[in-house]
This record gives sequence, C-alpha cells and structure tokens, in this order.
Amino acid sequence: METLHFLPPLRQQPALPSSTCHQNITNQHNKRKELLNNFAQQTGAWHHCMFFLSHTRNEYVMMFSLTVFENLVNKMWIGVASQDKMEIRSCLPKLLLAQHKSVPYFIRNKLCKVIVDIGRQDWPMFYHDFFTNTLQLIQTPTLAPLGLVMLKTTSEELACPREDLSVARKDELRKLLLEQVPTVLGLLTGILETYWDKHSVIASTPPPSPTSRESVELLGSLFQGSQYSKLLCQPMAVLDSESHQLCCLVLECLAHLFSWIPLSTSITPTLLASIFHFARLGCDLRSKAKTGPLNSSSSNGQLNPGTVDRARLGVLAMTCVNELVSKNCVPMDFEEYLLRMFQQTFFLLQRLTRENNAHTVKSRLQDLDESYLEKFTDFLRLFVSVHLRRIESSPQFPIVELLALLFKYTFNQPTHEGYFACLDIWSVFLDFLTNKIKSRLPDRESVLNRYKDALVLLLREVLNRIQFRYNQAQLEELDDETLDDDQQTEWQRYLRQSLEVVAKVMELLPSHAFSTLFPVLQENLDVYLGLRQFVVTTSRRLNITAENDCRRLHCSLRDLSSLLQAVGRLAEHFIGEVFAARFSDALAVVERLVEVTCYGSQTSLYDLETAVPSVLKPDLIDFCVSYSHWLAQFYSETLSHNQSQFINLITSAVDACSPLITTKVPEKLLLSSCHLMVSITSTVRPVFLVTLPAVQNIFNLITTENHRSRLPQEAHILVCRALSNMLLLPWPNLPETEQQWQTRSNSHTSLLSALTREYRILRATADISPRQPVLDNVKAVIQQTLPVLRDLVDGISSESTKSRQICYQSLQESVQVSLNLFPVFIQQSDVTDEMLAFFLTLFQALRVQMGVAFTAQIIHTFLSMFTREQLAASILEEGSAGCRVVQKFLKILQVVVQEPGQAFKPFLPSILSLCMEQVYPVVAERSSPDVKSEMFELLYQILHQNWRYFFKTSVLTSVQRGAAEDTMENEAQFTAAMQAFGQSFLQPDLNIFKQNLSYLESLNSKHKLYSRKLFRTSMLFHFINVLLQVLLHKSHDLLQEEITLAIYNMASVDFDAFYSVFMPEFLNNCHGVDTNQRAVLARNFKLEQDLPSFTQSVQRLVNDLRYYRLCNSSLPTGTIKL
Repeated sequence: METLHFLPPLRQQPALPSSTCHQNITNQHNKRKELLNNFAQQTGAWHHCMFFLSHTRNEYVMMFSLTVFENLVNKMWIGVASQDKMEIRSCLPKLLLAQHKSVPYFIRNKLCKVIVDIGRQDWPMFYHDFFTNTLQLIQTPTLAPLGLVMLKTTSEELACPREDLSVARKDELRKLLLEQVPTVLGLLTGILETYWDKHSVIASTPPPSPTSRESVELLGSLFQGSQYSKLLCQPMAVLDSESHQLCCLVLECLAHLFSWIPLSTSITPTLLASIFHFARLGCDLRSKAKTGPLNSSSSNGQLNPGTVDRARLGVLAMTCVNELVSKNCVPMDFEEYLLRMFQQTFFLLQRLTRENNAHTVKSRLQDLDESYLEKFTDFLRLFVSVHLRRIESSPQFPIVELLALLFKYTFNQPTHEGYFACLDIWSVFLDFLTNKIKSRLPDRESVLNRYKDALVLLLREVLNRIQFRYNQAQLEELDDETLDDDQQTEWQRYLRQSLEVVAKVMELLPSHAFSTLFPVLQENLDVYLGLRQFVVTTSRRLNITAENDCRRLHCSLRDLSSLLQAVGRLAEHFIGEVFAARFSDALAVVERLVEVTCYGSQTSLYDLETAVPSVLKPDLIDFCVSYSHWLAQFYSETLSHNQSQFINLITSAVDACSPLITTKVPEKLLLSSCHLMVSITSTVRPVFLVTLPAVQNIFNLITTENHRSRLPQEAHILVCRALSNMLLLPWPNLPETEQQWQTRSNSHTSLLSALTREYRILRATADISPRQPVLDNVKAVIQQTLPVLRDLVDGISSESTKSRQICYQSLQESVQVSLNLFPVFIQQSDVTDEMLAFFLTLFQALRVQMGVAFTAQIIHTFLSMFTREQLAASILEEGSAGCRVVQKFLKILQVVVQEPGQAFKPFLPSILSLCMEQVYPVVAERSSPDVKSEMFELLYQILHQNWRYFFKTSVLTSVQRGAAEDTMENEAQFTAAMQAFGQSFLQPDLNIFKQNLSYLESLNSKHKLYSRKLFRTSMLFHFINVLLQVLLHKSHDLLQEEITLAIYNMASVDFDAFYSVFMPEFLNNCHGVDTNQRAVLARNFKLEQDLPSFTQSVQRLVNDLRYYRLCNSSLPTGTIKL
C-alpha cells in the first residue's frame, strides 16, 4: 500500500491555466489536510496506522502514521484503553527492530521518539523494560547504533521534558534517569575504549621526531610528569566507517548526558581519557575530510561508504568537554578530575600550536577542521571565564605557560572571526587580572610581575596587527564600506575590538604602553609632517605619483589614524593621582599632536587632491578632545604658577580648529572641530579663552546675519553651545567675586539676541498668513532656532544657580514668543513637537528660574490646548510627529507632578483628569507603546510623589499601630489608576507589562500599596488572579521571575487569606480540570511563606494546571467517521 486511498495523486490532475491550477491545488491541499486531521482524531486510527507502517514503503505515509502515534501518546494517552496501550508498547519496538535498517534515518528517528514518548508516560510502572531494552540494544554489537539513538532520544525527552508532564512526573523521571547514569556511562566508556584499542596503530607508528620529543618533555615539565602526557602521546586510532559511526553516536549521547547530569565521580578518569583520545583526532592534519560533506548529525546514519571524517569525532569529543567545563558548580570531589581535564586539553593545545619543518602554526590551524577550532576556542573561553579563578592559584597548573600557548593560538588564527573570538578570551582574562589586582592591592606588583611578560607580548602583537606596516595583506581583506547590524564596518569592528584589548593592557601597564606606543606614533607623525615638501600650492595637489609611494603613504597614514585612537585611550591614565608622575609623558604627546594639528590646518591638507585618507584630520582633532580632562587638570595645577605653557597649548589648539569652522571644509572635519571647541569650553574652561582672536572670529561668524555662511545645523548647534559655555560656566578654582558674572551676563544676552533675531520678530505674528510660502518660512525659523536654544539650556542643566539665572534672563523673551506661538501651531505636529521639546528642556533645567506664576501660565495654556479631540488626533498618527507631541507633553507633566512643595498641587486634578479621561481611553485598546509608556510613568509619578493626595496619613496614625486605617481621599481617581495598571497586564506588550509591574512593586516598597485597606480588600486578589493567568497563558514568559515575585509580595500581605480564601476560589474557577485534579493542585501548593518555596509552588501550580488542561482537552469526545 503506497498511499492512503482517499488521496488522489496530484500528478493525475489534468493540466489547467496556472492561476486556476494554483487555486485548485490550494483547495485540494486544504481538503486533504482536513481529511487527514479528521482521520487522525478517530479513536481507532492507530490500528490503521500500525497496518500502514507494516505494509508501506512510502515515506509520507509512514511519517503521517508516526505523527498520529505521536499525537496519541502525547495528548490522548490517558484516554487510551489499557489493552490498546499494551499492544502499542509491544508492536512498535518490534517494528523498529524489524525495519530500522531498511527505512530512512528520519523515519527510524521518529519511531524511536514515539517509543521514548511512551516510556515518558509509562516507565517504569507499565513499561518496566523500557530502559532495560535500550541498554540491551547498546550491548548487542549489531544493534548498538540503534540503542544509542534510543539512548540519546531518551536523554533529550526525559531529562528535560516539555510542559506536558506534571512536576511530580518530571521529578520522578529525572530521579530514575540519574539512577541509571553510572550504568550508562560505564557502557559508553567500554565502547569508546574497545574501539580505540581495537583500531590503534601501534606497529606502524614511526619513532618520534626530535620536535615531538621536545613537545613531550615540555609537557612533562608543564604538568609535572603527568601520566596524561604519555597517555595522549599514544598512537592514533584509524577507524573504519562502521566504527566511526558508532563512536560518533556514543559521543553525541555523552554530550547530551553531560548537559544535564551533575558533575560527579560517575564521570571517571577512564571516561575522560577516552574522550580525549578522540579529541586528539581533531588535531590531526589528516583528519580533515577531503570527500563530500557529511550530514550534520551522525545519528542520521547516512555515512558515505568508505568515508571517515575523523575531524567529526574530534568536534564531538570537544563538545563533550565543553559541556562539562560550562558547569560553574563543581563539587569538591570533582575538582581533581577538572584539573586533569584541563591538563589533557592543554596537551591538545600544545599539539595545535606546535611548529615543525613541514608546517607553521598558522598553516597547521588552517588545515584543521573549522568546527574543531571553534569548539577549541569555546573551551578556552569557558576555561578562562568560569574556572580560571579556581585553577590559577594551583601550584600544579602552570598558568603562564598556558598564556604562552594561548598567545600562539590567538595570533595564528586562520580567520578573522577566530581571531575576534580569541581577543574576547584575552579581554575576559584581563578583566579577571584587573579585578584580582584591585582586590589584592598590597600584592599588586608581585601579581603584575608574574604576568608582565605575557601582557607586554600581547600589547605589542595586537598593535602590530592593526598596522598596515606589519599586517597589510590581512588588513586589506577587511571590508571598510558595508555596515553590519551595529552600524560598523568589518574594519571598524576589527580596530575597535583590538583597541579594547590594548586599553585593558594599558590599565595594567600604563607606562609601558606609553613607551611602546609613542615612538611608533612619532614615526608616523614624521611622515605626515613631511608631506609639506610634496604640496603643489598652485594646483592644491600632492606631488606623489608613483603607485608604490602612494600605497606606502596611504598605509602609513592609516596606521597613524589607528595609533592616534590607541594613544587617545591612554588619556585616562595620565590624570588623577598620577598626573604629576606622568606629566612629562602626557605633555610630550599633547604638544606634539597640537603641533601636527596646527600644521594640518595651515597647509589645508584636507583640501588636497590626494589618496590621503579623509579620516586622518578628524582623528587628530578627536585625539585633542580625548585629552581635554588632562588639560583641565593641567589648568588647575598651573593656576598659581606660570601659565605660559598651558596658554600656548590652548591657543594653538583653538588656532588649529578655528579656521576649520566654516562651510568650506568637509562635514566630518567641521564637526570634529566643533566638538573640540565644546570640550575646551565645557571641560577645561580657561578664563582667557574669550579674549583669543580666533574665538572672536567664531563669535562674528555665528552672530552675523548671513544665510550663505550659516553652518549646517548640527555644527551650528555645537558652536553656539561652545560660545554659550564660555559665558555661562563657572571658571574653575576662582571665587564668586572674580567670576565677572555681570560682564558675562551682558555678553550672553547679546549672543542670544543675535541668535534669536529672526525668531523674536515672529512675536508680532499673532495670525500667521495661510499662504504656504509665508508659513514655510516661519516654520523654518522656528525649527532652526529652537534646537539651538534647547541645546544651550540642556548644556547648563546641572550647573550652578548663577549660570541658570543668566541663561534664563537671556532666553526670557524667546520663551514668551514660544508660548504665544504655541496655540497658532497646535495643528502643525512637526512644529509643536519642536516647541514642546524646548519647553520640556526648560521645565527640566530652569523651572525654578521661570518662577511659579509663569510656569503655571505655561501649564494652563497646554492643558487648555490639548483637548480630547486634539489628543486623539495626535495619538492616532502612530509613530508620527503627533505621537511625539503627546509624549513630550506627558513628559512635561511628569516634571510638574514631581516638583516638591504646594505650588503646582492645584494642577493635580486637571492632570489626573487629562490622563484618565482623555489620554487613557484613546490608548487603552491600541498598541501606542510610546504614548502608553509615558502615560503610565505620569500615573506612577502622580501616585508616588503625591501619595498624600490619596492617603492622608497623620504622624499620630503612623505611630499608633492600633489606630484606624488611613483616611482615603480622591478614591475614584485612585481606583481608576489601579484599574488602568491592571488592564495593561491583560495586553501583549511586554515592555509596558514590565514597566507597570515595576511601578506597582515600587509603590508597594515605598508606600505599602498592597497593605492599604482599599487595595487589600477590593483589588489585591484581582491582581494576583491576573498575574497567575498571565503565567498560565505563557504570554510573558520572559518576565516569569518578576511576575512570581510580585505575586509573592501581594500574597505576603495576608498569607492566611491567600491560602484559605484566594487559592480555593482560584482553583474552583479554573476551567478544564476536574474535582480530583483541583484537590491535587491544592495539596501540592505548600503552605510556605518563604520566597523560594512559594516560587516553587507557583511554578508547580502553573505547570500542573497546564498539564491537566492539556490532558483533559485531548480526550476523545467522539469518533469522527470518514
């Protein structure tokens, strides 16, 4: 029988036009699907399927029949008659034994899974020989592969079962399996040992070469004559195809077993030694498969005749090792085994990084299987991140020698990804070392000295790897155009990861890092400075034409760019307590770089027609930015001494970047120059800065009304911030009397007056002309001016009161203009968005300076303008400027309700009303995640900051425990807010759910929300019920811990009521379970009051309730006939 009788083959259908044919095929497919589903639901369908399996060779029919059995066992087994179960348990294993060699591997695996599923339900009570049968198969040579497939499937399905089992059954299965682990591991060890010994080639092994003898001697000293060095030097086994397949299956089983069994002495030294024998195969150059590709899993059993992929065995063996090493919890009696494992693995690392006459380390790694190298790198990462702390201090473990091996392994990686992975390992090691030194400061020098040679080598080699001078061929392979998901090119990623490692070494050895970097930087700077002689001034080009010279110049300047970034990372190691000790080094760097930056500006190298990378000049300026904190400390230290050196430095830096603040230079260079000005004015803050001619030129450029010379908006904003900073930020280490506030205030007013000239003219425009050109011009002025003002305010938000006072005085007229214009543009979302962004920044930074009366006027204007219709229209434009307008409006209200004191309390009813009656009804049934998030934060801030608005707690009441409950006010608004929070837990948005749950928990920790009478008596059980339902529906599984903790905190208000009232009521209302199941659920929920036990009970309740529902819903309600 090759097909089910009611399925006419498609190929017999007459030819039809393509569109009609497609429609007909779809209809036929749906009809067949419905017929098959109906057939599968029949009570006795399995009888037919058993017949199909015995009499057909059609793969589709067999797979369908097995799916019917799978569904029967996993969903309807509880309703199957005992006699039928016995028949199925008897027939399917017989079928497997009879057909496992003749059916495709995926049919065999599916049949194995169905038998294991039966064992999952019935073993050992009704299927007592389930596991015994598997062990017998493994012990029968001809059936061992089948037994191993069964064993692996059993481990997968029984050790980590899905939720379609009760917790009690899951625990029982795990206990049963753990009892079998010693037997299973013994069997698997025996197979590996037998096949290795059987196939080891002792006679044909050539005598060891001098190189390999050195290797063994080195390892002998490394591991103090460990027997493993001798053991692992034994000859390699050469397996035939059948033995190879069997060993692959054993290693796959072990890998899965190791993923869940605890570390114990059941994992014997003999087993570990056997695994490492096979791990050696991955190190063997002959092991790389030269024939066609293999299936990804050896359990497929579809090896090509005569093909033995020895590397596959190495990969599987390393997978086993990594499963063991990934476990952080190591019992005391297993620590010795762990040390042996590391000794054996580092023996393999020695083999991988061994050089001989025939192969360099790099060519050797290149010839090895990629997957094997990945697994080995994974091992090294796990070792360093999980176990280094417990092994490092062991006298038996030579950590320095290991680092030497890791060094060779890292810098001979054949791929960029492999190199990145190794750099990550070094980063983890450097973090470990840094933390160790911080925790043992008295031993700092001795710890550092132990590792100094390794760190010096690492720093030098990583620096060499980022320079074209040493690594041109590899670096030119890197893509510097295509952006990845992190918005960086392959070259940028390479440079960033390398510099991260360099920076971590710098933290440990700053002086050595400087002495390594600075001479190399000097060499490249000399090349850059030497370009002047090749500049042809008449045609603005570089007179270097030979291709080889152009290439060398290009590489040298790319290296200079990279080295500048590296030296920039040194800046933090020149400040603070070590400023004086390392002053001369830092000064040498900064003076040299400022000199080169000035040279670049004077010669306008950015303007040449040349192959000089355009990134270079910005890198020079960015370097100066990175040393701004050092300059600030230099300024503080020289205030009472001769400042000429410092003044020269700052003057030169400003002179270098000032000519570049113009529309005539490339934007990247322009922005770097602007950022340097901002850094000098905000971090260094020299008194004399405003008097420099170069700074005066920038003032004139910005305040002159010339649209053609106006900088791009981003650059314009940065320059305005720099100029404002000079006038507003306090000068360091000077008393108030010497700050010249009055003069600076007048200058700032003049600056703002010039910047807002066009904007303030709009004040007279009460009615904007409806003509589009006029409207567009007005909008352009608003959208150019307000971002500048917003940035100026944001820049002084954390500064002194005096700075903020001066800022607000200069801004006062512009703020009033903005308030007048707001009603005019209420329908223009893009303009309103800009205005509200400005007002939000004002409220956050200058609300005290604005005063209560004016602030109240602004709030009143906003509340009156944002009608329900206006809000609804804005919110419905999801993801648009309209939504952003509402978000910013809600943010402003958040600032208002957080203000202490009584000034803004009169607005609370209006704000609450707007929130609950105007915004909430619009967003409740829509996604609108951004607006919802801000609305709920506003609600939370109202409740948190204004708790007494709802609960009038007197001091006497809080002191007298026996006093009456708190007096409740504005109960309706409080209840509405709580209902809004509760409603949000019924919706799918994970972020809103998490945010609101944290708000409730915060209100409880700060104000005892759950204990308040109103919440406790009328809301508490509703919230617990909703949270339990969420767990049951698995809709927010990522938040399981947070939800369970919230349930615990709510229940802990009154555990007696929770256990005696809520739980019985909750279980009685649970549909899909019968009375006996409810009783079991209630009995299993332990009456514990500690968090771990309560959490366990909740998890058990949720799991078992879902399991019972699944079982009950799958019981057949009747027979569907064809």
